[in-house]
Amino acid sequence: MLKATEKIWHNGKFVNWDDAQIHVLSHVVSYGSSVFEGLRCYETPNGPAIFRAQDHARRLLDSGKIYRMDVPYTVEQLTRAMAEVTRINGLKSCYIRPIALRGYGDVGVLPKSNPVEVYIAAWEWGKYLGDEAINQGVDVCISSWARLAPNTLPALAKAGANYMNSQLIRMEAAQNGFAEGIALDQNGFVSEGSGENIFVIRDGTIYTPPLAASVLLGITRDSIMKIAAQLQLPLVETNIPREMLYIADEVFFTGTAAEVTPIRSIDRIPVGTGRRGPITEQIQKRYFEVVSGQVEDQFHWLTLVENVAEPQPVGA
Repeated sequence: MLKATEKIWHNGKFVNWDDAQIHVLSHVVSYGSSVFEGLRCYETPNGPAIFRAQDHARRLLDSGKIYRMDVPYTVEQLTRAMAEVTRINGLKSCYIRPIALRGYGDVGVLPKSNPVEVYIAAWEWGKYLGDEAINQGVDVCISSWARLAPNTLPALAKAGANYMNSQLIRMEAAQNGFAEGIALDQNGFVSEGSGENIFVIRDGTIYTPPLAASVLLGITRDSIMKIAAQLQLPLVETNIPREMLYIADEVFFTGTAAEVTPIRSIDRIPVGTGRRGPITEQIQKRYFEVVSGQVEDQFHWLTLVENVAEPQPVGA
């Protein structure tokens, strides 16, 4: 259950949490025509800071472009709005959800007269896969559902409709007693989780599926790749056969919500020693040092809320 905050940003104004509503016949309700993002704002010694705000704003615009949805805001405007909604709700750390959707207009598939509505909400949210998952890892399974095939739905777009596939993966895993599912691509290679990218470690080398394996261009994924390079850990983007998961030394998920979550078993087969491995721990430690402002922000990933948020009149 979401922990409601006071205000949500809607098309440049703030509205009350309970007033951020859409019509049941909005295009998005029937056809899933939305693109969205998920970001975390972390408490740092210098104040609340949003992790890779500009990169998430850019991906929102990219997703809209792929789906021919003109989002009427720039990266800079969206970044400021994300900071403002964090500030006005008095949040020190939070999850931020920008979403652009096709609203009320025509009810046919062609959205020729449906306006694009943009909302940004922020609320407190803990660990996506549970508080213990970060240290102890999670038990997952290979899903019977494959990821989106190329030229069906665009995997590079973070779109609401795409996540019907993710729901099937996650629900099946939960039904069978697992924390998450791992989906394969149409060729049977490892793709990703329902809402996470995946990394596999074998003999000191880190492997992750390429974009051609129907993975989302994850921003946390990119962060981990840069951190691995900084730590001088070898990393390769390549197709990963399913069976490599069973003989891996370590496996972990990444994502804004999941952050860096170790996987301790796959299909009830222990991964390595069945606990978080040393390379995962090393990467995890550096990641949390960066996002919490404990080390120098060498990559310029943190956007301090106070540096971009300005008091705005609150709309009705």
